[in-house]
Amino acid sequence: MARRAPAGFFLITRPCNSPPGPKNARMEYNIVQIIAIYAIPVVFAITLHEAAHGYVARHFGDLTAWRLGRVSLNPLRHVDLMGTIIVPLAILIASKMFGGAGMLFGWAKPVPVNFHALRHPKRDMLWVALAGPASNLVMALFWAALLKMSLVLPHNYFTLPLGLISEAGIGVNAVLMVLNLLPILPLDGGRIAFSLLPDRLAMIYARSEPLGFPILLLLIFTNMLGMILNPMVRASIDLIETLLQL
Repeated sequence: MARRAPAGFFLITRPCNSPPGPKNARMEYNIVQIIAIYAIPVVFAITLHEAAHGYVARHFGDLTAWRLGRVSLNPLRHVDLMGTIIVPLAILIASKMFGGAGMLFGWAKPVPVNFHALRHPKRDMLWVALAGPASNLVMALFWAALLKMSLVLPHNYFTLPLGLISEAGIGVNAVLMVLNLLPILPLDGGRIAFSLLPDRLAMIYARSEPLGFPILLLLIFTNMLGMILNPMVRASIDLIETLLQL
């Protein structure tokens, strides 16, 4: 029976009217500039997140995603028209029009995983689920290295956009990593919790999966999700900045 790894949900909680950037270069940006800053980090974040699920599933015996071409760095194989483009763009435009704080929310196509094709299904699903957030951690470190480069190079027309995009990349991947580690099915954290629980409790916990998306939406619209995520995201970014001395 095929199960799908959770769609790569992404959430950007930074105000949309004020994207990240070097402290000496903060300013207001229009919609086109915001999209230009965030497009590459978001596309890479969801692409590698989804491909990582498929790659690790293949490693543990499930070839479903591999046969469907989902173990790929081609973004078109992972982008969901509604979740990756239309919904985030609509939220961004509404935020700019009505002056909201701005919270970009979206998702990518879920990677199909055949739970029973894994050599040790319950145990191996932990690693399949963990692969997504782990890929976001690696990407956050990659963007931090690029940010470091933008700060040490002589200031020019190249370093400013590099710094802006790199800071966005750190933030996007930190949020995507922390969000997907929440122990709510069908998020990665829910799959991890399922793998770690004793069999009887895991089966009871699995019944909560149909409620996962409504719970997530409730947390978003009551602002509770931001209250939960922000401290962990901030701690993750601080740790990365400390490691690379940013």
